[in-house]
Amino acid sequence: MVQGRGKFITVEGIEGAGKSSNLDFMQQLLEAQGISVVRTREPGGTALGEEIRKLLLGHRHTGMSRDTELLLMFGARAEHIARVIEPGLASGAWVLCDRFTDASYAYQGGGRGIDRERIRVLETWVQGSLRPDITLLLDLPVADGLMRAGKRSEPDRFEREKESFFNRVRNCYLEIARASPERVHVIDATPRLPDVQVHIEQLLREFIQVSTRA
Repeated sequence: MVQGRGKFITVEGIEGAGKSSNLDFMQQLLEAQGISVVRTREPGGTALGEEIRKLLLGHRHTGMSRDTELLLMFGARAEHIARVIEPGLASGAWVLCDRFTDASYAYQGGGRGIDRERIRVLETWVQGSLRPDITLLLDLPVADGLMRAGKRSEPDRFEREKESFFNRVRNCYLEIARASPERVHVIDATPRLPDVQVHIEQLLREFIQVSTRA
């Protein structure tokens, strides 16, 4: 069904927004349309990236500086783009990614307070012209997201941050969506999962139709 270069789809959101369940749903929907899907995640996606993920999410380096954190994120991203994302897109597959650079703006920019221009420099250096074709931002109140996240597993290094940190992250995500409404689509993640997925399916079907139109 897909000819030429594939499409790059990213899914963003704070902890507990339901990214994993909805990524499963999105992959199934795309593949049912005959689209080849490469599913991946950040930080991670490659052998090196997964090692960096352990450093970033684990508790061995709780005093990590914010600059180190940001540079590790982009180091993993450079490898991810070279090894997974660009080869996937070049093959005609659609790359479905759990978080990408919007997360760096939200977590390291909004959450940690790093100047966004510094992040933008790294974005241009590491990515060149590569940007997502469409981003789904799963949004819900921070307290709700943290309550959901707390039920699923032991909190990672980020999940142990204070609620105020995640409020800054969420606000930054929403600022990105307001600045790029043609790319970033905000989806209310507070309803039941089937209701959330009705909205996701509508958006994806519209995107597929536009993207595959002769």
